[in-house]
This record gives sequence, C-alpha cells and structure tokens, in this order.
Amino acid sequence: METIKHIFEPNPLACGQAVIAMVAGAKVGDVISFVGTDRETTLKDMRNALNHYGFVLAQNRQEAKEISDLPRIALLSLETPECWHWSLYISGKVYDPKFGVIDDFPKSNRKYFWEIMG
Repeated sequence: METIKHIFEPNPLACGQAVIAMVAGAKVGDVISFVGTDRETTLKDMRNALNHYGFVLAQNRQEAKEISDLPRIALLSLETPECWHWSLYISGKVYDPKFGVIDDFPKSNRKYFWEIMG
C-alpha cells in the first residue's frame, strides 16, 4: 500500500468508496458494488469493506489536531464546510478523493481518524 494510486471520487457522495479503492488497490466500481451504494458510506460500511480487502480498522476513533497526530496509515473522517468527508492518510500525505494528494488536512472543523492495519 505504500505505493498508492490516488483516486478521485466518481461523484460528490462516493468519497468512502474512493478511499477503500485506494487502500485496496481496487477499482472504485468494484468497491461500489461491494458496499452496495455509490452514495454516502457509514463507518460500518468502511470497516466491512476494509475487512473484505484484508485490512483491519482500529476500533476506537481518535481526534487529530495536527497531521503529526496520525499513525502511518489512517482513515480520516473530516467535518469539511460542506459535509462529513472520508479521506486517507499515508506516511505524511493526505490522499483525498475530492482535493487530490495534499500535505495537510483539507479545511475541516473537526478531524477524526482510525488506524488502518494490514
């Protein structure tokens, strides 16, 4: 997973599916088929999809203030000005399905994360 291919969300509601596709190295269409929707995903959906692709999501969420608060690989849940949004952090970079590959969080009021293992 260290060599990751960024994937933009196929629509404004499919950020979770794009994150799973990036983690798993899968096609976003296959992830949409697995989770059963191309719209918003829940934490349960994210956990089930990660498990399906061989990854484990930490049980407890934590709040991040700075990018340095994050483990090496994390699922991010961000309260952006528009909506709650899924994103991915790997080794110093945020792989965001809406904003691209960036060095810091997109503008967010609250930032939560779960470590991804596997």
